[in-house]
Amino acid sequence: MDFFRSKGHHVIPSASLIPENDPTVLFTTAGMHPLVPYLLSEPHPEGKKLTSVQKCIRTGDIDEVGDNRHLTFFEMLGNWSLGDYFKEQAVAWSFEFLTSEQWLNINPERLYVSVFAGDQDAPMDQDTVGYWQQAFKSRSLSAQLGDYSQGIKEGERIFAYPKNKNWWGPAGQTGPCGPDTEIFYDTLSAITNKSEHAPGWTDQVPCHPNCDCGRYLEIWNNVFMQYNKQADGSFVPLKQQNVDTGMGLERTVAVINGIEVFGVDTFAPLINKIEELTNKNYGDYVKEFRIIADHIKAAVFIIADGIKPSNTDQGYVVRRLLRRAIRYGQIIGLPKSALGLDLVKVVVDLYKDVYTNLSLGEKLIKEEIIKEEDKFSKALDRGLKEFSKLEKIDGKAAFDLYQSYGFPLELTEELARERKLNINKEEFTAEFKKHQELSRVASAGKFKGGLADHSEQVVKMHTATHLLHQALRDVLGDQVEQRGSNITPERLRFDFSQDVKLTPEELKKVEQIVNDKIKQALPVHFELLTVTEAKQRGAIGLFDDKYAQLGNKVKVYFVGDYSAEICGGPHVSNTLTIGSFKILKEEAVSAGVRRIKAVVG
Repeated sequence: MDFFRSKGHHVIPSASLIPENDPTVLFTTAGMHPLVPYLLSEPHPEGKKLTSVQKCIRTGDIDEVGDNRHLTFFEMLGNWSLGDYFKEQAVAWSFEFLTSEQWLNINPERLYVSVFAGDQDAPMDQDTVGYWQQAFKSRSLSAQLGDYSQGIKEGERIFAYPKNKNWWGPAGQTGPCGPDTEIFYDTLSAITNKSEHAPGWTDQVPCHPNCDCGRYLEIWNNVFMQYNKQADGSFVPLKQQNVDTGMGLERTVAVINGIEVFGVDTFAPLINKIEELTNKNYGDYVKEFRIIADHIKAAVFIIADGIKPSNTDQGYVVRRLLRRAIRYGQIIGLPKSALGLDLVKVVVDLYKDVYTNLSLGEKLIKEEIIKEEDKFSKALDRGLKEFSKLEKIDGKAAFDLYQSYGFPLELTEELARERKLNINKEEFTAEFKKHQELSRVASAGKFKGGLADHSEQVVKMHTATHLLHQALRDVLGDQVEQRGSNITPERLRFDFSQDVKLTPEELKKVEQIVNDKIKQALPVHFELLTVTEAKQRGAIGLFDDKYAQLGNKVKVYFVGDYSAEICGGPHVSNTLTIGSFKILKEEAVSAGVRRIKAVVG
């Protein structure tokens, strides 16, 4: 933060792990997610140069957790240029921060970079090749462009890769995108798993920076958004060219200290506590310790941001993380309720000075995790009874135990061994992949639209959520707060804090208020205000303590004199544009959270 502040950037606080008004992802997976409207040319309250440390959750690699580099929860360092500087400055600053004695002081001889190789859509990123050569030359190092298929030869530091390795976005069919350049650190570690090399590699051919063997760790990625992908598949240069970078904090700390990711000081106390609770040595149960430490940390942060374990959406991810941690805890003898009683406290103590909502919600977090531990124990008991009835354990039976009772495959295998039975892993994998494919298809339909979609209908829906939010407060009281929203071109979904079901009369009144405000043709505009000013003007929204500490400004959208809310946009300029508003359904989401689905006309 100090480095990029010295380069004229404004520090912005971490957003919630639960994306606000962005249904394209379940969780915030990178620092750029909260900035999507601004990357699409909405003006940001703090200007064109920003930097932050963003808490992130990534679940795509959940089965990889346990190796030396994959994490579910991590913190992402990032800097952004919203139409200000571009490739040359981004590369120069990245190199300076990494290698300067004043900053990270990483040996530049251990660094390698990748660039976009070019294809029919866009040319090779020769500009970035040149900028990296200038950077390495400043430290008297040769940085020739190499051919990764031939390994790394003397003097080669830059390698060009195709789109699947060095191109960012868009998340949907259309939107901002462009080449990226990744920075790798050579750990100089011996390659022990030859199978992880790319197909065709032999012992005689050395690996390359983008190899999956683990020798080269990607520590930073600079994305250059310079194209806009059109509906017909063509790529048109963007009017506003942006820089979006991401650097994993834990990986970077591990690299600087020459240790593994799970040895950094935001993990070591967790590992030590698990050793104390189980009387086991980390070195004897590396995978189990890593999974428990990673998963409990991720679960604590997700619950702290308002998501409880459930069978749907983000809640299902929390449940899966906790049940996986519980199961691996059983393997190494972790006492019952140790996750909720002991390990939650370690996580909270590690991060409470940075993320204040952890200590504020510690009691609730502990209760939810202990409750989940109890539920899973009962599910395991029911599953064991079901297991005892099975005469054979084929792949389908193993998957049914997984889906219905939360049995991980390794638990079913363990039980099968006791009965001297084998499981057909190929059958299980086939069933599991079929389930994943169905989930993916369902999610594709479910999570489309969002703030990256600036279509007229989505913008109308987005403005309508502001009216709905205020109308709910008018009818139910000022204790009502937004807990999330999901907007597609077909409908809006709004989650809010509320303990009891709304009566038909209350729903009718809310709908009537929104429609009245639409008919009043209220003008919509935004103002850039400090947190204090926003509160004085009656704005609603999530006020992060860090905003006040940093003196940041926020963007407040006003709908006439009726509604004032912190939001990134975009919105209609007049409520009359919305047309009409109709509530389709009101339902419970979890304890203390209700959901309204509605459409505009």
